[in-house]
Formats: sequence, C-alpha cells, structure tokens
Amino acid sequence: MIPVATSSLRIALVALATLGGSLAGRAEGLSVALAPQGATRAPIGWVDFCDRMPGECRGPTLLAEVIALDNRAMRLIQRVNADVNRKVKPVSDLVHHGVVEHWSYPDDGKGDCEDYVLEKRRQLIRAGVPRQALLITVVRDLKGDGHSVLTVVTDQGDLVLDNQEAAVLNWADTGYRFIKRQSAENPNVWVSLGSVETAHTVAGMMRGR
Repeated sequence: MIPVATSSLRIALVALATLGGSLAGRAEGLSVALAPQGATRAPIGWVDFCDRMPGECRGPTLLAEVIALDNRAMRLIQRVNADVNRKVKPVSDLVHHGVVEHWSYPDDGKGDCEDYVLEKRRQLIRAGVPRQALLITVVRDLKGDGHSVLTVVTDQGDLVLDNQEAAVLNWADTGYRFIKRQSAENPNVWVSLGSVETAHTVAGMMRGR
C-alpha cells in the first residue's frame, strides 16, 4: 500500500492553491495542488463508460487523500506511466470504434488519451494507490486541443501522467490549461479547475515565464 498523507495536509495544500497560488507560485521550485472551484458536468465519455461498465464507477463517497511521494511511490508512478505508454498504440475513437467519443480500457492494445488514462488509473489502484488520489483530468494541450491526463495527488504537488509526454511532470510544468477533473471524494462528480486563462497563467508563473 502506498503511504497516504494526512487529510489535514491535503486541506492545507488546497488552501494554499486557492488563496495564495498566484503569489506563492513565483517561488522557485514550489509545487501547489490544483484547486477545485465548484461542480461541473462530467464528460460525456465518462458518463457513457459508466453506463456500459457500472461496476467500474460504483463506490462509496470517501475522504480525499494525498499520497506521500517517496522514492517507491515515484518509481511505481513512473513505471506504470511508461509501461502503458509503450504498450498501447494511439488510435482515435473514430477509427477504433466508429464514434467520436468512446472511453474504454485498451485491452486490445489500442486507444486514445482517455483509454491510456483509464488503464494507468486501473493499474495504480491495483498496486495500492488510493482511488481518491487518482483523478481523470481534462485539459487543453499545447496545441489547444481537448486532451485527458491522469493527475496523481501527492504531498509534493499534483503529478500528471500523459500519453503525449514520456516524463511524469508536475502539473505546472506541462504547459497545459487545466479545465476540470474528477472530485477526489466521488469519481462520478466532476469539479471545475477555474478559468482556462487563470490556470495557464499560474502555471506560466511557476515555470518562470
């Protein structure tokens, strides 16, 4: 089981991101957590995935958790990210399934960004990482296109597992614009991450731009 930090630490991280993120982000090397800013709609792909595979989406509401990012946890996160990126061939939903949006596990070795995310989440949960620390996240990528990544909530900042990037990065180092993600307490509830411009501006300050 991956070590879990206290809930009070999680509260402190969220408070820092919400109240002092813009100012604190100027400090070199500082990592803050992404802060939810209210409920929003779940992506239609997630809703459809849960309709088709309800057993993958059922579960109780749980307290938010943040994992302690020691060497063991980081090695696990990096290994899962690299293994899934290597084993899954990227293919669009339209080519793969004949529809524009279809979230599924890439059990046939093919998938798009959401399928990479689902598989990484599944493998990390099986390895003992709490579900509440593994949040499917919707972003705008470097081209401005809609994209999905897996956010891992840690005591050293929120990490991003991405099929477009080999390295596991802190969210602020991706250059992405963060739109929304799953609630930590309930994966079927989604929360906004604020305006696209605000999130991108904070990330830019943290990268020293």
